[in-house]
Amino acid sequence: MEFPPDSPPEAFTPVEPPQARREPILTLPGALTAYVVLLAVIHVVRLLLPFDTDDLVVEMFGFIPKRYDSTLLDVTFPGGAGAKVWSFVSYSLLHANFTHIGFNVLWLLPFGSALARRFGAARFFLFMAVTAAAGALAHLVSHEHAVAPMIGASASVSGAMAAAIRFAFVQGSFLSFSRGDADAAARVPALSLLNALRNRRVLGFLAVWFGLNIIFGIGSIAIGGTEGVSIAWQAHIGGFLAGLMLFSLFDPVPRASDDAAPASSPDASNQG
Repeated sequence: MEFPPDSPPEAFTPVEPPQARREPILTLPGALTAYVVLLAVIHVVRLLLPFDTDDLVVEMFGFIPKRYDSTLLDVTFPGGAGAKVWSFVSYSLLHANFTHIGFNVLWLLPFGSALARRFGAARFFLFMAVTAAAGALAHLVSHEHAVAPMIGASASVSGAMAAAIRFAFVQGSFLSFSRGDADAAARVPALSLLNALRNRRVLGFLAVWFGLNIIFGIGSIAIGGTEGVSIAWQAHIGGFLAGLMLFSLFDPVPRASDDAAPASSPDASNQG
């Protein structure tokens, strides 16, 4: 190939197009970052309140099963009739201490990141509210006359974990053996509920998750070393079941066909 006298050969060297930026799996999406910051800010504001005022906030926005006891007509709780509605969700924004927040955030990081990317901000926040309400309902059924307020985002975190396992183990997703960027890993087609419950990895995850919650609940293990504060494991299960079963109502990604490979395995790429 000949070049014009005034044009060096370097001028004709082909230039490769820039590669698309691959975002790391554990980079936090904006919706999850906003959620975590909200939890932290609410707790910091509570720390600045007088002790009596903070107790009033917890009673007004925490979930108190006895608030719904119709046989106790002479008992009033802060917040009145409105608290009977908003406390189904508002309790999930309050925490006993920073250890309580940190424990929830630690579990939420891998599962919540993928879910927030998949759902988008609006669906993600609505999903967290719905699973919080499901957790409150489970707590109400199992603690009908309890006076102690329930607080914490654990039911929503449990719901996010349950929703994420509907696609987490599919080949190319964030818990599979293949690597990919965060957005692609979060948008793989999900398993149907029936196929998920047939998958060995999902069943193993369910066994470990339910086992730990039951053990913690029976042992009445305190949260963050706070005396008198125990884990509301029934609320966890309520949020988890809601996340597992209601996932499809929020999922914007088309479902995988039933004859598709159900989930990844160590040698999935080598199977014929």
